[in-house]
Amino acid sequence: MSSENPSQNVESAAQSFDVPLDAAGQRLDAVAAKLFSDYSRGRLQSWITAGYLSVDGQSRRTRDKLIGGERLELKLPADESGNSWEDTWANGAAHIVAEPMEIDIVHTDEQFYIVNKSADCVMHPAPGNRTGTLMNGLLHLEPELRQVPRAGIVHRLDKDTTGLCVVARTLKAHANLVQQLQARTVSREYLAVAIGDIPDDGTVDEPIGRHPGDRKKMAVVERGKPARTHYRVIERFRGCALLAVKLETGRTHQIRVHMAHLGHPLLGDAVYGRRNQQNSVPFKLGALMTAFTRQALHARQLGIQHPDDNRYCVYKAEPPEDMQALIAHMEEDLGLQE
Repeated sequence: MSSENPSQNVESAAQSFDVPLDAAGQRLDAVAAKLFSDYSRGRLQSWITAGYLSVDGQSRRTRDKLIGGERLELKLPADESGNSWEDTWANGAAHIVAEPMEIDIVHTDEQFYIVNKSADCVMHPAPGNRTGTLMNGLLHLEPELRQVPRAGIVHRLDKDTTGLCVVARTLKAHANLVQQLQARTVSREYLAVAIGDIPDDGTVDEPIGRHPGDRKKMAVVERGKPARTHYRVIERFRGCALLAVKLETGRTHQIRVHMAHLGHPLLGDAVYGRRNQQNSVPFKLGALMTAFTRQALHARQLGIQHPDDNRYCVYKAEPPEDMQALIAHMEEDLGLQE
């Protein structure tokens, strides 16, 4: 792949966000720092002053208060775009070490990779966890990804959730894919095993935010961000069911939080369901149950519009061996009871 200058494709890199209603009364620069989280607050303040970051198409002052619902749009001229990449790789990200690692690539072309992420794989480095992540491996696979925000990672899967994610290889693809996520046109379907006698199908439309009593967890909270999850039962077992789950939004831990909110946490979820697990599953999974220590969640299908020509592309990945074995064991258990 040829290297692409960060100052190119400026219009395609334009980003926009709607101001949450609960941000009413907050300063423009403070809200912008939360929404455009790739960039520092200082950089955003300079862009607001210069008119590059607008509110409903109009220039505003950094200290102006917002009422909620406005559209913030960031359009950078060519001479500023290079600075944006510096902010993107702030806090040491520009010095992330490229590391060889096995990456299961389902599809590749000039614009993006489709990666089938394994369990126990963190998407990108964080304080105290700077190595061994998917981003480290991507930078070894393709050093040019340093020119793309977050090395091309446009959406995340939890550490122990397996399955498909898309990685942009160019600035054009990154801007396009981020826009698709914002417009909610990306189709994401998961396989999940939920505990309990869950209804045949349904939709959970409940806001998600930080747990009021545990900042490391998420929860359904009144002032959270809008979140919608659709599910349907594929197969029933004793005490649990295999689900197909589709996301309309992509909040942190969304499926896990929504299913736990319904009273049907995912099997193996130590954060949102462990206390209910042993008493809710009437059959004995034996050694397999003990060994399956992650949430039973797999991103099995991903649908996106190709950045080149907008054609709709669908990619699929079968669940990993541990989840296949879990399902097979539950099917066997069900058969013994018939």
